[in-house]
Amino acid sequence: MAMADDLVPATVPLRPLTVPADEATARSRAFHEVMARRRTVRDFATRPVPDEVVELAVRTAATAPSGANVQPWRFVVVTDPERKRRLREAAEAEEREFYARRASREWLAALAPLGTDWHKPFLERAPVVIVVFEVHKGPGSPRPYYTKESVGIAVGLLLASLHQAGLATLTHTPSPMRFLNEICDRPPEERAAYVIPVGYPAEGARVPDIRRKDLGQVLVKL
Repeated sequence: MAMADDLVPATVPLRPLTVPADEATARSRAFHEVMARRRTVRDFATRPVPDEVVELAVRTAATAPSGANVQPWRFVVVTDPERKRRLREAAEAEEREFYARRASREWLAALAPLGTDWHKPFLERAPVVIVVFEVHKGPGSPRPYYTKESVGIAVGLLLASLHQAGLATLTHTPSPMRFLNEICDRPPEERAAYVIPVGYPAEGARVPDIRRKDLGQVLVKL
C-alpha cells in the first residue's frame, strides 16, 4: 500500500482571471470605492430580501480558502419570525450581562462613540439573520485546521457580496453563544461565531460619525 508521502494529489487546470495591468487598477479602484461605503447598520427596513441574493452571497463566502480545505463553516439563514424573536431575547439577555457586569470601563468607553447598548431590535426587525457556525470535529466531520481564520475570511467575503448587492449588514457577536445551537437546531460540534442581520437600510438610517485609519497607518512596505 502506498504511503501518504507517495500520493500525488489530483489537480485540475487553473482558470486564472486575466486582467491587463491598467484595467486591474481601474477594477481595484472601483471595488474600493464601493466597499468604502460599507457601514455597519442597525436600522433595517422590513422590505424582503431576495432569496437568491442571500444564496449567492453564501456561495461566494464558501469560496474562501480554508486550512487543509476542510471548509469548517455553516451558514444558517434565519427568516422565521419566531426564531428571530427567540434569538433576540436570548442575545439581549447576554448583552445585559455584558454591559452591566462583564465589560470593563475601558471597553465600555471604546463602545460609547458607537452608541450601542444591550438593546438589539435589529435581530428581530432585519428580514434575514445569518448565523455563522464554526464546524469543529464531531461525528461525520473531519478535524478542521485554522478554523477561526478560515471562517473569518469567509465572513469577509460574505459581507462584501451582500454589500455589493445593496444590502446592509451588522456583525454581532454575543458571548457566550451556545444558545444559538438550540435556536438554530445545530449539533454541539458546531459553534456559533457571528450573527449577521441582513436587509435594506431603513429610510433615513443614520450611522456613527467615525473615520477609518489613513492608508499610512495600516500599510507597511518593506
